[in-house]
Amino acid sequence: MSQPSRSGPVSKVELRVECTGLKKKDEFSKSDPCAVLYMQQRGTNSWSEMGRTEQIKNNHNPKFVTPFTVDYFFEEIQKVKIEVYDLDNATSKLTDDDFLGKVECNLAQIVSRNPFSAPLEKTDGKPIGGSLIYVRSEEVREGGEMVFLHIGATKVDNKDFMGKSDPFLEISRQASDGSWQVVHRTEVCKNTLNPVWRPFQVAVQALCGGNKTQQIQFSCSDHDSDGSHDLIGSFTTTIAELEQAAATGKELQFPFINPKKNYKKSKTNSGVAHMTEVRIFRQPNFLEFIYGGMQINFTVGVDFTGSNGEPSRPDSLHYIDPSGQRPNQYMHAIQAVGSVCQEYDTDKLFPALGFGAKLPDGNISMEFALNFNPANPYCAGINGVVEAYKYAIQNVQLWGPTNVAPIIYHVARFAEQAQKEEAEKGAHAYYVLLLLTDGIITDMDQTRDAIVYASGLPMSLIIVGVGEADFSDMNFLDGDNGVLKGANGRPALRDIVQFVPFRDYQSSAFAGADLARQVLAEVPQQVVNYFTMRRITPNQRQNTAVDPNQQLA
Repeated sequence: MSQPSRSGPVSKVELRVECTGLKKKDEFSKSDPCAVLYMQQRGTNSWSEMGRTEQIKNNHNPKFVTPFTVDYFFEEIQKVKIEVYDLDNATSKLTDDDFLGKVECNLAQIVSRNPFSAPLEKTDGKPIGGSLIYVRSEEVREGGEMVFLHIGATKVDNKDFMGKSDPFLEISRQASDGSWQVVHRTEVCKNTLNPVWRPFQVAVQALCGGNKTQQIQFSCSDHDSDGSHDLIGSFTTTIAELEQAAATGKELQFPFINPKKNYKKSKTNSGVAHMTEVRIFRQPNFLEFIYGGMQINFTVGVDFTGSNGEPSRPDSLHYIDPSGQRPNQYMHAIQAVGSVCQEYDTDKLFPALGFGAKLPDGNISMEFALNFNPANPYCAGINGVVEAYKYAIQNVQLWGPTNVAPIIYHVARFAEQAQKEEAEKGAHAYYVLLLLTDGIITDMDQTRDAIVYASGLPMSLIIVGVGEADFSDMNFLDGDNGVLKGANGRPALRDIVQFVPFRDYQSSAFAGADLARQVLAEVPQQVVNYFTMRRITPNQRQNTAVDPNQQLA
């Protein structure tokens, strides 16, 4: 009897994780937990990592905001494992982080027992006393409504003895057991009693399960570095109320109330929240933009500074194997990431730039074409980019410094021109810059300013660290755990940076595919977020007529 083929999933489900009573692993502070989801591959005993939550600093009772989304098959036993780690460094490896516990179960158990709860276990399967995990599940409905919010507050309570409060917001939905489940957490506004948080959007389904009259809670707290955040106050409202405000265009105001505080006649609240912009809309997905003809414009920027090592030496990061059998890390990264991006660009012509080199004419350049044709820096296909890189290595001297802002501005100028054409062409173009470097950026302030500038344009920046240098400062540019700000304090409008060190994937049998998957994972959502911010919908789907007389090759 033949093996039945796998049918499509019944649905996608979203899993949200909370833990209580995690163990202290750091000597001078609380643990910094992150949850990791694994699923067992069908027909095997091997586990595949499906995703990670955000890291929460100094917290033994974390409520993770980042959910896991997985396919749910009713007819299958889908084995799930969630592991919790205390992250101690900036690497993506978990082997050098402290293990806080795990749970193994079937996805059906999580779906049928909502919320699912269990004691966390040690690696040998024995329970860790006092450490529990809770997993809530919900069906994901594609193409649902989103709520866009821009919120500020005035005169919030000062919770700090020295200085002012550092307020942040948590938006929570009410679970079936009456508890509040955090679904969004804003950035922290430092040292202010009148915070204005960056605009954000949340799925209506995530906030209220589709019931627009269900209460949702907004809590404002003062952030403390040791994790003991102080509640300033909270209020509840409904999506229906927000929707009504969006229709009228009126600003909504809500007082923050702290239930443990006795208010006086002169001050009846702990501050007032101001919803200056509220929009309810249906968010398109990435493929709708692709189907509408949007092009992904891919550019490569390569580090030619002296710290890479003399290219003629085998230990140089720019060493080119004469046999051609072993591409160096620069070539490997270009091929891996470029091979994915090139499929979304019809002309397959890619600008390739370099920085930090002494050119044949004696000039030191922070922005030069790898083919030495500044009027036409385009290369035919990804192989053309690699060939231009190999040609440049033979014709320049490695120099310095590691200044990357000029190349970011170079691509940003094209993205800005594309933005000017959006009124006529709609969502027609998006730019991705792959920046490859071996060390610490020397123009960090200028780079921050360039990224903040680019955050308002149709552009994403991928930085791949090559070699064994200390890249810890690079994570500062990746806005996953906060809002990147320019040297003048201006915040980025959205997160457009993804940084990964190549060495984390070098030992994998599928290093190129793993690297591409990691660095490009956020690009589709960054595309959607950009056009949502600009209130631009996908262009009408392009249908290509097929000539019935055309012969198949």
